[in-house]
Amino acid sequence: MLFEFTHPQYLVGLIFVAVLLWAFRYSLTDFSKTQRYFSLGVRFVILILIVFALSGLTLLSSTREKMLVFLLDQSRSVDLAANEKARQFIETAQKIAGKTPIQIVTFAANPQIQNSATPVFSSSDFVRKEVAASELVELPEQSERSEFLDVNATNIAAALAPALALIPPRYVPHLVILSDGNETEGDILTAAVRGGVTISTVPLPASAEPEVQLADIKLPAQIRQGEPFYIDIVIQSNYRIAGTITLYKNSFKVIEETKPLEIGENIFRFRQSADDQRQQEFSVTVRAVGDTILDNNQVSGLLFTGGKPRVLIIDSEPKTIRDLTSALREQDITAEVRPPEGTPRTLEELDQFDAVILSNVPATSLTIHQMNLLRIYLTDLGGGLMMLGGEQSFGLGGYYKTPIEEILPVRCDFEKEKEKPSLAISLVIDRSGSMGGQKMELAKDAAKAAVELLSPRDFATVIAFDHESYVVSAMQSVVSTGTINAAISTIEAAGGTNIYSGLFDAYEQLRRTSAKLKHVILLTDGHSAPGDYEGIVRQMVNDQITVSTVGVGDADNELLKMIAENGKGRHYSCNDPQAIPQIFAKETITAGKSAIHEMPFVPVIITPTEVLANIDIETAPPLLGYVVTRAKPTSQFILATQNETGTGDPLLIWWRYGLGMSAAFSSDAKSRWGAEWLTWAGYSKFWAQIIRQIMRKSDQRGSAIEIRQHSGKIHLTLDVTDEEKYGYINEATGQTTVIYPDLNKEEIMLQHTAPGRYEAVVDLEQPNYSGGYHFQTVLKSGEKTIVSQSRGVMIGYPEELRLKPTNNNLLQQIAESTGGLFDPKPEELFEPDQTRTAWRATPLWSYLLALAAGFFVLDVLLRRIDFRYFENPSFLLSLRKTRIFTKKS
Repeated sequence: MLFEFTHPQYLVGLIFVAVLLWAFRYSLTDFSKTQRYFSLGVRFVILILIVFALSGLTLLSSTREKMLVFLLDQSRSVDLAANEKARQFIETAQKIAGKTPIQIVTFAANPQIQNSATPVFSSSDFVRKEVAASELVELPEQSERSEFLDVNATNIAAALAPALALIPPRYVPHLVILSDGNETEGDILTAAVRGGVTISTVPLPASAEPEVQLADIKLPAQIRQGEPFYIDIVIQSNYRIAGTITLYKNSFKVIEETKPLEIGENIFRFRQSADDQRQQEFSVTVRAVGDTILDNNQVSGLLFTGGKPRVLIIDSEPKTIRDLTSALREQDITAEVRPPEGTPRTLEELDQFDAVILSNVPATSLTIHQMNLLRIYLTDLGGGLMMLGGEQSFGLGGYYKTPIEEILPVRCDFEKEKEKPSLAISLVIDRSGSMGGQKMELAKDAAKAAVELLSPRDFATVIAFDHESYVVSAMQSVVSTGTINAAISTIEAAGGTNIYSGLFDAYEQLRRTSAKLKHVILLTDGHSAPGDYEGIVRQMVNDQITVSTVGVGDADNELLKMIAENGKGRHYSCNDPQAIPQIFAKETITAGKSAIHEMPFVPVIITPTEVLANIDIETAPPLLGYVVTRAKPTSQFILATQNETGTGDPLLIWWRYGLGMSAAFSSDAKSRWGAEWLTWAGYSKFWAQIIRQIMRKSDQRGSAIEIRQHSGKIHLTLDVTDEEKYGYINEATGQTTVIYPDLNKEEIMLQHTAPGRYEAVVDLEQPNYSGGYHFQTVLKSGEKTIVSQSRGVMIGYPEELRLKPTNNNLLQQIAESTGGLFDPKPEELFEPDQTRTAWRATPLWSYLLALAAGFFVLDVLLRRIDFRYFENPSFLLSLRKTRIFTKKS
């Protein structure tokens, strides 16, 4: 039996004992000394009782009374039969529990506490839920469990904390795990030992339903181009059946065969050969009659091929870039040309190439996701990127403030020359109710960026419209963008759509300005009220005003296209609101007509480089035009334009960004501006050496990388040998950058585990998250880079869907290490535990206050009655007479 204080800070109230002593010392009462001391003692007792009550004096008594919490596995590996066994076990335990309280926690990847029938409170400051034997906890149906849980993983350890939180301190905790023991996340054995509570385990049978599962696809880590190799396909089955195996290479079917499947592991081998692609994806599927789960019938693997460098060229008109493609092939560089629609949408596809060239591709043809992929490809996978000039490149292409501009060595805005004509631009923005949320915010950001692209000699006005038009910012010189941008920020979405009123106000604002160039950018996402659109556009054209339109989502694109065509502008149909800023930037720079210089010039070398050492640039023919850009501070300025006025703008410029390198060539490589270069003897060599400068440097001599996935982890193994000294390379340092399917990244240090071997392990926090995982691995000895390789691995279905027997070994270890029972009968769980006790807390504050009240009554009596009367009544009578006489006097 022990005592404790739950609020010991209130014990400070005992200092009032000193106050009682002071009052006793200077008291004016004439009671007898005995009575006064007795009264003081009573007051001491009252004070102590009140202070102890406030401090939460609690009586602790030991108890062996148990509380059971059942942890019920509801992951996908537990089938209906196993779930029924668990249900019967728990219901039997509930019926024989007597007064033993029971709770249930279901779990898969996350835990879920089941609602109980009656509330019960403990001695602590919060209310908990508890259930007696006669009030059974309702178990979830198998068909309902996905509503509560992420069933694609098993994390038993995650269920321990909520289970223990359900047990009040006055009970001896006893946890009972009902599971197949095949955890895919967490470490239940370590968590169980650290928990310090008794855990019993009830093994649930593995699924007996017919199941065929593709366990693995085994590919060589790397082969040479054209080399034959074998693919091993591993299939697990728990019944005999014929299965149809289909093998795909980069989404194209190459093999389909029907094979007999035996119970257990089945391995099938297929012969293939590598083509000229750097990275190839092989996928395999299996189909079988009666198969229960189809989600585990496909796996994929990546094969890496050594060979010629591969370059991807994206061009708005692929036929016009053939000369560059032929030139690169002459120099043993494989070039693949695609239109903007063929721009890779995954890192797996991008990683097939050593460099990417954007030739006259506008930002509006790329999504933000594709731009971010190119940035990750450059910074984290070490790829190369080059942008060539054209009327849809750099600022003209709308790349201002995009992820592509971030990684390029040039800025996509520019300072307008004084002799260039001034521009007046009117931004007409739909502010109707349908433009609310993200669309309106992107529209405002786009308008602000467009204003920032103007020079101080330009003019801007902003018009917003719903069912009527509002001049947000009147026509004014763009000397300071702050005032205009502040006005743009005030636009809020509300009302209907009347495009005509917005165009009319834009016309009124523009016709009064003296600017040489006048342009309207109209943005809307809806269908407008009727109006004389042809008439207002005709008036604009007569006053030398051009109109471009942007239709977002379900806009009236027919009307907008008519306005743009009659207004001698351009129409954009925009399904992704994220593209609005790129469209506004492109239109603003295009309207200024000052980003392109079309006059012959000769390149001049600014910074000598070995890349151009064997190329006579001075004898190169002139180029006929370029796009104006500005070099960023830390870039390497290699070539510049040169004309009658002297050295001008950047022509060729590059820099290193992250692990990769990007470059900008502000002229083009085809017949518009580079027509005379196409017949130049140094054309092929020039472009080949530039591409080799920026492309990914893959140093893999004497090295081999293997990546495998197992039990929620990815294991990377790097073996390195010194080809010159015929030995292992040790004492090197390295790291691998992991890029996850959601494009987040993590840097992991390589561990030297054996002679010439370095390893890294990636813990998959979400083993059910399928997709490509990319590794950029770099190994250095001092400052020298020994290995620099990019590899990847495909994660298919979650580990939860693999065919596995019940893990009795793990469940038995849990029970033995915590003093619990393995595979007990329900009645065995309620036997007294002779080794563990709990402290039952009984709050004493109510008893203390009752005693204090009784002593308070006694104290009142001591202050109102003089007990000397009972000892000597005549003395008390004479004393009373004396007091009366004194009072009358």
